[in-house]
Order: sequence, then structure tokens, then C-alpha cells
Amino acid sequence: MRIDILTLFPGICEGALSESMMRLAREKGLAAIRAHNLRDWARDKHHITDDAPYGGGQGMVMKPEPVFEAVESLRQPGSRVVLMSPAGRRLDQAIVRKYALESHLILISGHYEGVDQRVADHLIDDEISIGDYVLTNGAIAAVVFTDAVVRLIPGVLGGEASATEDSFAGGVLEFPQYTRPLEYRGWRVPEILLSGNHAAIAAWRKEQSIFRTRKNRPDLLDEYL
Repeated sequence: MRIDILTLFPGICEGALSESMMRLAREKGLAAIRAHNLRDWARDKHHITDDAPYGGGQGMVMKPEPVFEAVESLRQPGSRVVLMSPAGRRLDQAIVRKYALESHLILISGHYEGVDQRVADHLIDDEISIGDYVLTNGAIAAVVFTDAVVRLIPGVLGGEASATEDSFAGGVLEFPQYTRPLEYRGWRVPEILLSGNHAAIAAWRKEQSIFRTRKNRPDLLDEYL
């Protein structure tokens, strides 16, 4: 998979995506990820990428010209162009699984008060929000989206079953996990996990997943149960 991120702050992306599993995915050749500076496509001598909004209002809006030219220079047959924006549809694991099957993604990181609407109307294939809140810039959102997608590429995670046991993979939150020591400050690992009874452990984990989901994300149970 190839992912091109268009942003005014490529250092944010490269820093986060050069560590841990993302670094390994790149080193293994499973994902080619590059963050591009949108200013490289600004035509004026000052490389201006934003301007005041028509109609007045606070802040600045990203200009359409650099974004269009950047996408058009990177796009290939089969590319999918995604705008990271709080106005987009909310990201979930089903969307992530869909994008993990793509061969080439171009992510546009919104900044300031957003991107000129003509980008959303005439250039992109999808508009995605990572949650119901606003960040200082879209580079962080692009990193989150990239991490969520790349980790589902076969061979990226250490265990083949890791992704299938994640929270949301089965419609509910992941069950609690424990490791050594067996007892810490008087708190013991649940005895069922020491039993060696795999069927009983599986049943306990399913029960705990439902309990945790009911407590923290009851909205998910409407579709699961």
C-alpha cells in the first residue's frame, strides 16, 4: 500500500509514523508512507497556502490551488483521495477495514478554519473525521487514520490474530488483558485465565467484552446484541 499525506506540517506525520509498527511496516515494504509539504505546490514566491474567508469570520481557510495541484500530481488510476475534516463521517473500524484494501491513498490534512469547499465538492472521494472534537491541525488526524489502516495490512502485526481480537473488530470492546506478575499489590489475575480451559476462557472473555462495552460504549450493543 502507498499512502501520500498532504499537510503543512509533515514533521508531525513523519515523527509519529517512523516508530513502532509503522516503522516496521515501512521497512518490510508493506506500506510506503510519505508526508508532503503542501507549500511545495504554492505558486507565489511566499508559498502562501491560506487566505481570509469570503463573507468574513475568524481565522484563515486553506486555498484550493495547492491542494488540487498536489493531488493531481500524485493521483494514479485507483487512487482514493480522503479529506481529514471534523465535518466528515466519523471513522470506525468498518471504514478502516475498507481502506486497508486500497492500493493508494492520498490524505489531505485540513488546517486553520478548514479547506476551501471546492476541494470537498470536486476533488475528494471521501471526507473523514476521527471523532467529535477539533484538533489544532489535520496532520494528527491523518496519522491516526494511517496507523489504523496500515496495522490491518497482512504481515504488519506480530500475531495473525491480533487485529481480529481488537476492540471493535467483533462489534464490542476488547476483553481485559493480564500478564506477569500473578499478584501485584494484592490484586490477582483472574483464576479462569490460569485454568488452561480454553473454552471457559473464551466464554469469560466474551462476557467481559460485553460487560466493558455496556459500561463504556453502550451504543455499540444495539448492533451487537
